[in-house]
This record gives sequence, structure tokens and C-alpha cells, in this order.
Amino acid sequence: MVHSAEVVIVGGGVVGASVAFHLAEAGVRDVLVLERDEPASGSSGKPIGGIRAQFSDPLNIRLGQRSLEAWRAFTTRPGADIGIGIESVGYLFLLGSEEEVETFQQAVDVQNELGVRSGIITPREAHELCPYVDPRSVVAAAYSPDDGYALPKAAVHGYLRAARRLGATLRTHCTVTGIDVDGGRVRAVRTTSGTVRTTAVVCAAGPWSAAVGAMAGVELPVTPLRRQIGLTGPLSPVPPRVPFTLDFDSTLYFHNDGAGGLVLGLSDPRQEPGFGREFSQEWLEPFREAAARRAPALAGLEARSGWAGLYEMTPDRNALIGRAGEVSGFLYATGFSGHGFLQAPAVGEIMRDLYLDRTPFIDVGPLSAARFGGHAAGVRPEAHII
Repeated sequence: MVHSAEVVIVGGGVVGASVAFHLAEAGVRDVLVLERDEPASGSSGKPIGGIRAQFSDPLNIRLGQRSLEAWRAFTTRPGADIGIGIESVGYLFLLGSEEEVETFQQAVDVQNELGVRSGIITPREAHELCPYVDPRSVVAAAYSPDDGYALPKAAVHGYLRAARRLGATLRTHCTVTGIDVDGGRVRAVRTTSGTVRTTAVVCAAGPWSAAVGAMAGVELPVTPLRRQIGLTGPLSPVPPRVPFTLDFDSTLYFHNDGAGGLVLGLSDPRQEPGFGREFSQEWLEPFREAAARRAPALAGLEARSGWAGLYEMTPDRNALIGRAGEVSGFLYATGFSGHGFLQAPAVGEIMRDLYLDRTPFIDVGPLSAARFGGHAAGVRPEAHII
């Protein structure tokens, strides 16, 4: 076990991997990534992850834009030897009321000002993009052709391979058990494989971040919440190529799986917080109810297999990114509430700059965990949450 490191990153998912690459690329010596299991064994191991810039908060829009650029250039930088399966099929939000249209129109105006090619389209245009959509069931839709999806697991391994080529170290099956703080500064990280002396820790532990923060005396309001997807397997006839399609009201979503089938999902409001990651099918009941309204041909599909993972939820469903004010040397990038993969490249850049005392490309001060310190004005509501 390495006994000292300049920076210790807790978490070997996509955010931790991105941070490791960006630090190592910048010449930071002795970057150590600690992963309690295997890389991408948590939420970053999901089969397909959405990438988009269609948000309502300008901060999220710019994080999404910056990351989309990086994902498209992934084989060049970091120079990963494998692709990440990017499919720029667009994101299609189905809108069932005039109130939803108004909410999305306001967001589209902001997106367009920032350079996102999004717009409100008619029900007929939505049906043309996605034949499964019943145009009679929606008032309008929001669409951006530059969004899509990619393969998170491939991205994690691509970032980590590049980081290791640049001198970073990865330690797997190594659980953090404590963080030593003395005089208000990080001094060491204790693990099941020994103690690592360090003056800097980056918490990228996803759903486990609250516990990691507590070890250093830093409050990170992150709650684990199970989310599930179903995989139909190959279908006959083969589904048409469709956008990543989401019904805003019910949170139903679906898209191609790259193997002749569909990925089905829904954010089940009945799900209780917790660390359980077993796959079950009770969420298919509300999925089918929503599908019967918006995309009737999908209502009878079976999920032949599936996947369950954990969202890392914050009270306002926005990320926690920043430095801890109370403990010098403790930084965090967590609480992405389902958007960690799509924002990971930009977040890696930002964490590099925060560590090196550079000015990031965007001010992430509003995403500080301190915004939950009893000041409601500091909360950042995001409307485009699924």
C-alpha cells in the first residue's frame, strides 16, 4: 500500500476517474484513487448513461455543454484506446400540459442564449422523431439534437487508464475507514489496507459521500436512492432509432440499447432512500401505466433483465462541488442526483483547478455544500430532473 500521496481521491467511479485524469495531466504527482470495490462497480457501471445540456439552471447547462465537447473528443483526450459508444440521438422531453411547456420554453430561451440547439416542437414532430409517441397525448415536446447517450463503464476505464499512464495510482478493494484532521487540515486517510499520509482529499464517493465527509467533520447532505432500468433484449421487428425519450410528468423514459432492443426506465416515487441495489420489477407497473398514455406500443413490453444502482441525491437535486470551508484540504464532487456521468468531464476540470488554485471555467460557488446551511436563497432548483 502507498503510504503517502499528494492527493487522495475517494471513489473509483466516473467522477473520481475524471478528477484523477485531470490532476495527473496537470502534473500533480502521487495521485491515489481509492475504490472500495472495482472501478465502475457503483452507479457508473450502468449500461448506458445520458449526456445532455438540456437543463434549466445555467450552471447545469454549461457543465453539460463542456462535458459533451469532452465526451466527443474522448479518444483524442484523454486518448483512451476504446470508444465510449456515443450516440447523438438527441433528448426528447414529452410535455403533457401548457404549464410544462411554459417551464421548458423558459429553459430553452436560456439554453439558446448559451448556444444549445434546443427548441419546442409540435406533437407531430415529436412522433416523427420517435414513432412510439402518441401525438394526441402530448401538448408539445422539447428537443435538442446534440444530446444522447454513451457507455459510462467504458468512460471510467478510459479515464483511469490514461491517469495511470500519467503516474496516478489506483487501489481497489480498499475501503476508507477514517480521515485524520489536525489543526483544521487533512493529514491522513485511514483504510483497510493501511494509512496514507496526505494533505488533500477529494470525496467522489457518490452515495457514500455523507459518511466520507463525516470522517473529516464535513457535512455533505447526500442520500442514496435506488433507481432501476429494464432491458428488453432484442426485439422483432428491430426498434427504430429514437431519441432518448422522456415523459416529464411521469418520468418514464426509453431509448435504444445498441443491441436491437430498448432500455426502459422510470423514477419510481414510491422508492424509499437506502443502499439496496437488488433489481426488482414493481416499478414496471407505473411505467406501463405511463406508457399506455404516451407510447402505447411499449406498455406490454417485458424487461427480460435489468439493473439497479444508486442515485446520490441532494435536497435540491443539484451537485455538491467545492472546497470545505471548515477543513483545509478536503474537496468534494458528489451529490449529482443522476447527472454525474454527463457532467464528469467538466467536473474533473473544475476539481483540478480548485486544487491548483486556478480559476475554473465557471464559478461553482453556488454548488457549495454550504448552500444548505439554513439559507433558502442559496438552494439551486433544477426543473429538468428525471
